[in-house]
Amino acid sequence: MSTSMWGRLVAVVGAGVLLMAGPVVAPATAAPSNEYVALGDSAAAGPLIEPQDRSVPGCLRAEQNYPAVIAARLGLRLRDATCSSAKSSDVYATAQRTILSGAVPVQTSHLSAATRLVTLTVGLNDVGAFPIALSCVDLPGSTPCSQRYRHGSRDGLMARIDGHGRVWGAMLDAVRRGAPNAKVVVVGYGNYVRKGGCAEQPMRPADADYLQSVIARANAVMAAQAKHRGVRFVDIVPMGVGHDMCAPAAQQYYFGLVPSRVGVPIHPTALGMRATGRYVADRIGR
Repeated sequence: MSTSMWGRLVAVVGAGVLLMAGPVVAPATAAPSNEYVALGDSAAAGPLIEPQDRSVPGCLRAEQNYPAVIAARLGLRLRDATCSSAKSSDVYATAQRTILSGAVPVQTSHLSAATRLVTLTVGLNDVGAFPIALSCVDLPGSTPCSQRYRHGSRDGLMARIDGHGRVWGAMLDAVRRGAPNAKVVVVGYGNYVRKGGCAEQPMRPADADYLQSVIARANAVMAAQAKHRGVRFVDIVPMGVGHDMCAPAAQQYYFGLVPSRVGVPIHPTALGMRATGRYVADRIGR
C-alpha cells in the first residue's frame, strides 16, 4: 500500500472513531455564584415587622426586609447578616451582643470569594442617632434638639459624624477584602420627615429639619467614602418624598416618633422595606 493510500485510510478510520465518540464537548465551567450577603443595622433588618426571622431572634430581623426584596427581584440567594442595633464595628471587627441570641458573628464573616452582591446600611448607631432622634420630641421644658449639640458656630453632632468617615472607610475596605469578587452597594438612610415636620408628629419644625439634616450628613459622609473606593452608593431619600412619618399611615415608609401602629419609631415600615428593595434592585441591576 502506498504512503498516500495509507494516509487516507488513517484519516477515514480516525474520522469514524470521532463520529462514534460523539461531538467534542468543551470542559465544564463553574456556574456563576448567585450569593448575596446583606449587612447592616435595623434600617436594613426591620425590627418588629412581621413575620420576624426566628433563627436569630436577637437581631430583630424581618423575613421580608429590603434585602429579601432585592434577592427575590434579582434571583439571588440571600445570606442575611443584618442585625438591629449594629454599629459599624459589629459589621467588620467585633461580635455583636444581643439580649435574645447572645453574641452573633461579625457580619463580614458571611462573605467569601463566591459572594456576588453585598448591600450595606449602617453607621447611624455609631453616633447615637436613635436616642438623638427621640430627643427631638417636643416635651414641655425640653431643649430643642436643633440647639442641644451646638456650641457657638460648631455643631458637635455633625463633627462626630464627620469624624466617623475614616471608620466607615475602614469598614468598606474590610467588606472588599471579604468579598473580592462582589459588587458592593451602600444603601443610604431615607427621608424620615418632611421639611418643617407636621402637626401629627410631636416635633418642632426646626427640630424636624435638624433631624433630617443629620441623616443627610451621614449619607454624604458615607457616600464620599464609597466613591473614594469605587463603591456604589444608592441614595433612597428621593423615593421617600411624600412617604415620610408625616404621611397617612397606609403610605408611610417610616414609623413616626409616635407610631400609628405596631413598629419601632423612626424605622422602616413593611411598605418602606418593599419600596426600598425595589428601588435599590432597579438601580443596581444584575
